[in-house]
Amino acid sequence: MDDKTVVKSGSADGTGDSAANCPKRVLFEDALTLAKFGRFNYALIAIAGTVLAAVMLEMLSISYVIAVAECDLELTSGQKGILGAMALAGTIAGSHLWGFLADTLGRRKVIIPTLLMTNAVSFASSMMTNFWMITICRFLTGFFICGASASIYAYLGEFHNQRDRSRAIMAASFVHSIGCPLLPGLAYIIINQSWAFTIPILDIVYRPWRLFLVICGLPGFISALALLKFPESPKFDLNQGNVKRATETIQWMHRFNSGNAESPLQIQLILGEAEVQPSRDHFKGAKAVLELIWNQTAPLFKRPYLHKTILMCFLQFGTYITAHGMFMFFPGLLDQLVKAQEAGIDRITMCDIVYAHNPLEASGQPICTQSLSLATYGYSITLDIIYVLGFLVIGLLINAVGRLAILVFVFTGCGACGVLAVLVDIPLLSMWLYIMMMMSGFTVSVVSAVTVDLFPTSLR
Repeated sequence: MDDKTVVKSGSADGTGDSAANCPKRVLFEDALTLAKFGRFNYALIAIAGTVLAAVMLEMLSISYVIAVAECDLELTSGQKGILGAMALAGTIAGSHLWGFLADTLGRRKVIIPTLLMTNAVSFASSMMTNFWMITICRFLTGFFICGASASIYAYLGEFHNQRDRSRAIMAASFVHSIGCPLLPGLAYIIINQSWAFTIPILDIVYRPWRLFLVICGLPGFISALALLKFPESPKFDLNQGNVKRATETIQWMHRFNSGNAESPLQIQLILGEAEVQPSRDHFKGAKAVLELIWNQTAPLFKRPYLHKTILMCFLQFGTYITAHGMFMFFPGLLDQLVKAQEAGIDRITMCDIVYAHNPLEASGQPICTQSLSLATYGYSITLDIIYVLGFLVIGLLINAVGRLAILVFVFTGCGACGVLAVLVDIPLLSMWLYIMMMMSGFTVSVVSAVTVDLFPTSLR
């Protein structure tokens, strides 16, 4: 960016001590500091946390549905596994596309549409009547929701300076963790009801699990509406060469935070890092778009970013396959463990319980489970409360102990618990070890914060 470029603020006529003390030439990070940390940041953190909660609800709600919709959808054990994995498969399929669009069109222009499309697909999921139809819908759910999931961290981080960025992301994760008990809470309130009615025109029996899918889609819809009031990331605008809009966004942040109690923030120039992206006007046609995708992707697999890319992919894969992947089986597995305890079985491994579970009655028809035991929901809520406390502690400690120490501690502890969970033959102990293994989800936000710092804006 040309250092001689001057942007005259629309608020340049402001007077007062704040305006007088504000430098006319500032770095982007310094401009964020001048905008202060206040009401705007708290509101954005709350919305970002709600988006993350919406992602969690959309991705994991199917785990409760699988446990109670076996007969309605005529599911076999293998189909349950496939259905549980479809959202993750959709996430993998869509992550590169949405990342490219977020870097090209803007964070906000990806987050809002993908949240709305996810909500529409979730509603459609609730009306499906067989395995293949709901499987396609769950794949699309993962495909769309990953756009919001991947972009919200960059969007939130780019409104904060280096000092506040990690804490802001962890604060959003804490808000998300507060929403985690919503999943088992909603499941208990809705799924365990016994009502049902027929919709003749669709030829479906509408049961509580269908309503559960619709309700789980509402936070994403609400978040999308809230983000309509917020601007694009100023860092993205700056890197696109739109210095004027980036300046206006930071001035708006300052007005929001100060409540018009201070003189307008007068910034005549924002000096950003030298990573301005080419204008989209130069990329018209399929060949040009493919060239742009290549130009944004290839640097990730070249020096100096290759080892960083491999490391981040490995950490993200391990985190999601453990925290989210294993949670898909958590309600059903937990229900079997609880029933084993209630049956007086004191010594049996988790694997033996799974292998001994026979889903067929003597008639050869599947046993229809329409509700889960109260203890199952109790343990699920306990898991989410641990998440709330864990994110709170990490948010308080992350600046003091550093991100590396947190990652090593969590990964080591969760890995050990995962190994022990399949070895011990005490159902209650294996249940708690399984829960502790899924605490690897603590690292999702930490790894995302590291990613924001390791890669330039154009590659995030």
